[in-house]
This record gives sequence, structure tokens and C-alpha cells, in this order.
Amino acid sequence: MIRSHAIVWLDHQHAQLLHFDDEKVLSSKKLKAHSLETRQHGSKVRNEHGFFGEVCDALGGIPEVLAVGSHTAMADFEHYARKHRAHIAKHIAAYQVVDHPSENQLVALGRQFFLKYDRMGGKTSQV
Repeated sequence: MIRSHAIVWLDHQHAQLLHFDDEKVLSSKKLKAHSLETRQHGSKVRNEHGFFGEVCDALGGIPEVLAVGSHTAMADFEHYARKHRAHIAKHIAAYQVVDHPSENQLVALGRQFFLKYDRMGGKTSQV
């Protein structure tokens, strides 16, 4: 049985979502944050929440996702997903800190992670 998974790389301004199976990339989507900086207190946080919301919307319907990116982006995205999009957060198998990989490196990282993850019955404790 061929299973499909997804990996999303993100920082605070950009995201790249790759949905893949054992053989090929099924879809690729790039998202960009919309900057609406104002003097109003908290506008930067609201912009970040809007962007993270768009990323979560793009992850809808994907049963298992690996989220990767910078340390601060992963911490902020994980906090947002758990607090505001719990139905999406439960589908995120793990959060990993990585630099700016190429698309091919992302797919390889995702396949490697999910090979171990699937073998372990969906547990990430030793992945």
C-alpha cells in the first residue's frame, strides 16, 4: 500500500508544502505572508497568525505532516497550531529544525522521517 504524507517548511514569511508518496511529489504549494504593518499594538502578531492560519488551511485533509523550519518559526507555529487549530495540530507528526533545504532535500527528509515513523507505528519518540 502506498501512503502519502506531507512536509511543510516554513519561516515567519514563507512556507512550502510538498505532498508526496513513495514515488513522486503529488502537489507543491508555496505561501507568502501578507505584510500589513501598522502602528496598532499587536499588528505583527495578527499578521503572523493570519499567515499560520493559511498554512494550517493548506494542511487540511492531509493525515500526516512533518513541519520543518527555523527554531523560532517551529516554536511559534507549533504554539499557534495547538492553541488555534487543534484539529490540524493533531495531524502534525513532528516539528524539526532545519535550514533552507531545496525541494528535493525536503522530499528526501520527509520520506526518511515517515519511513521511520511508519515503522514505529506512528510514534515520534525515537525518530
